[in-house]
Amino acid sequence: MFSIIFIALLILLITTIVMILASILSKKALIDREKSSPFECGFDPKSSSRLPFSLRFFLITIIFLIFDVEIALILPMIIIMKYSNIMIWTITSIIFILILLIGLYHEWNQGMLNWSN
Repeated sequence: MFSIIFIALLILLITTIVMILASILSKKALIDREKSSPFECGFDPKSSSRLPFSLRFFLITIIFLIFDVEIALILPMIIIMKYSNIMIWTITSIIFILILLIGLYHEWNQGMLNWSN
């Protein structure tokens, strides 16, 4: 029992030392102004590199993530179908798809899917 605790503490100590050494050795010595500035083919930048991000891109990203998670949830439902009660599975599937369709309708109704604005 004592040897297991000793080995665990030794592994913890070695891991901590390695992480501290990696942190110390990976730090940059100097912060160079040229290296921290934006690079545009050797020319000086004409405008600020910190322009505000378009909200349209953010909304499209959120919509993609929602429907990506939807696929990750629907695929196991198909596999589970033969192992579960068919009535409960059908009700759960219909409710899940209805929630997604209501969300899609809401996004369409709010104009989030129109890119032309």
